Amino acid sequence: MNFEIRREIALPATPEEVWRAIATREGQAGWFMTFDEAPDDAAGGITEDPPHRLEQRFGTQAIEYVVEAASGGTSVLRFVHSGIREADWGDEWDTMTAFGWDLYFFTLAEYLRHFPGRPAVYVEAEAPPSPDVAAHPPTSQVWRNVLAALDDPQEGDRVETPVGPGVVDRRVEGYLGIRTDTALVRFHERSLLGMCLAVGHHETGDATGIKDTWTTWLKAMA
Repeated sequence: MNFEIRREIALPATPEEVWRAIATREGQAGWFMTFDEAPDDAAGGITEDPPHRLEQRFGTQAIEYVVEAASGGTSVLRFVHSGIREADWGDEWDTMTAFGWDLYFFTLAEYLRHFPGRPAVYVEAEAPPSPDVAAHPPTSQVWRNVLAALDDPQEGDRVETPVGPGVVDRRVEGYLGIRTDTALVRFHERSLLGMCLAVGHHETGDATGIKDTWTTWLKAMA
């Protein structure tokens, strides 16, 4: 089944700054994710026209970024994710994927706003497997424990995390975003996908020991 997800996002950065964030490894690490090796389905190819257009093709899908200059040193990003979804997914795949992109683009804007020009390192840690994840509940006990450990914070609240103090910049169902002095930290509750809770940590400072710190903390939350 064909699908198409379109987004238009105003970003607080020049086209050149946006390009570094979407087209370089150290930029992508500030808001998205990086891979030690290319995924198996990522061999479709890349088309570039810096700093205006980037297209990535993988398997039966393609992602296109078009960057245009706007007033006051800002930009508009026009994004399209299209292709053929797997046969065992229905329209819920489109909804979940679009929601995921919205969260990533929020993080992109935060990265460009608060850490402009700073190279990043992406670190990910997962909570241990638990029986309630396998049962696909609305939210896992680990997620509830994480929120309780952080005093059930709301957007704008200051919190103490295992990697230092921060402020909550985003909270929606199954997702919590925290900005520290050097990083953007994103908690993803993934039990509906049959996956363990994960923390994505986008670090613009020293990333030494961060994965171990989060892994130990998440183990205590299980």
